[in-house]
Amino acid sequence: MTPLFGEQLPALKTTIPGPQSQAWIDRLALRECPAITARRARRAQSLGTATDDPIVWHEAKGSNVRDVDGNVFVDLTAGFGVAAVGHRNPTVVQAAQAQSEILLHAMGDAFADPTRIELMEKLAEISGLDRAILGCSGSDSVEAAIKTARMATGRDNILAFDNSYHGLAFGPLSASDYKSDMFRGPFKGQLGNHVEHATFNGEYPTDLTGFAAVLIEPIQGRGGVRPANKAWLRELIQSAHRDGCVVIFDEIYTGCGRTGRWFAFQHPELVDAQPDLVCIGKAMAGGFPISACLGTAKVMDAWGASKGESIHTQTFLGNPMGCAMGLAALSEIERIKPELDEKILWLQDEFDRRGYTVRGEGFLWGIQLPDTLTLSRKLMELGYIILPAGPNCEVLALTAPYTITRRQLIGFLDALDGLTQ
Repeated sequence: MTPLFGEQLPALKTTIPGPQSQAWIDRLALRECPAITARRARRAQSLGTATDDPIVWHEAKGSNVRDVDGNVFVDLTAGFGVAAVGHRNPTVVQAAQAQSEILLHAMGDAFADPTRIELMEKLAEISGLDRAILGCSGSDSVEAAIKTARMATGRDNILAFDNSYHGLAFGPLSASDYKSDMFRGPFKGQLGNHVEHATFNGEYPTDLTGFAAVLIEPIQGRGGVRPANKAWLRELIQSAHRDGCVVIFDEIYTGCGRTGRWFAFQHPELVDAQPDLVCIGKAMAGGFPISACLGTAKVMDAWGASKGESIHTQTFLGNPMGCAMGLAALSEIERIKPELDEKILWLQDEFDRRGYTVRGEGFLWGIQLPDTLTLSRKLMELGYIILPAGPNCEVLALTAPYTITRRQLIGFLDALDGLTQ
């Protein structure tokens, strides 16, 4: 019996990219700022790869993507980690459809609706953190966390880490270090000087009393799937708290089940050293742009009560569609967790059996290989979507949907074997 779309292996009808993808990219080039989508000569110049356009997606379900030429791919990125419960997850889609018949938009800080309240209650239940500030993107959640730290401590400075990536809005950009010449360099004159970068898994200031917050990814995602050493991280958190500093975990990539737990901060080795604020997004709603900064009551309540006009809000804060989809996505993660736990153990054994050097945790892995730019392109030509990560593109970042089948993973690993061994 042929698997349904969502669980299929690659099925390619054209060369990659196909003629329809190229035609759509020609149209895109006329209207989109050239800084956004890498294409043709500019792509070749910046990445050192062939002068190819990207594919143009037509539809996606489960772990499959179909492009405008009818080619079927296996997506090993989950759309930057967003489609953790699978593209077009039926439960999430049903929640969106039902909510669309009731209420599409409320009014940010002025008027709430039940889905917003229920989502924050669910987030408190699974995280143990009492309060939330909702947003529309990962950058939003990091900005909310940085502001909250300022309100809680009265201090301005932030300690972040080399190779970190927290988003490209000005607040998070100031703290990011990943490829800083490329991302921060052009805007240096518009960024503050309130951020100091220390060495990830290395030395940091012994006195943290001058900082409002320590901002860290428990596993650097875009930075190359680099896990923080648990003993080092525990000591860092304890030092920060000793000096009255707020600890912010950026779990936009690692949150919502990606590490095999709801959140990376729930690792047993960190039980005695917990963050005050946790930023989440990506997988939170299965495809809707929504995020949250979660925090303890002690730190969050430093904002004080609203005086009628919130000093931190946005038009789409707590959008009913996003909240309904968020509740559905979180319920799906709970439902599939036993199967995911088994899949994680199986995948670790497969890496060992095939002799791959990997780093990561749960269902977030960096496969260490040479020339991953060329390799990712060759895998795309075989029907597998996967991206390099790290400042020198030193790993292939495997962030597949939790629902991906073992057959699809074996197909990918066999393709990788054929290209590297």
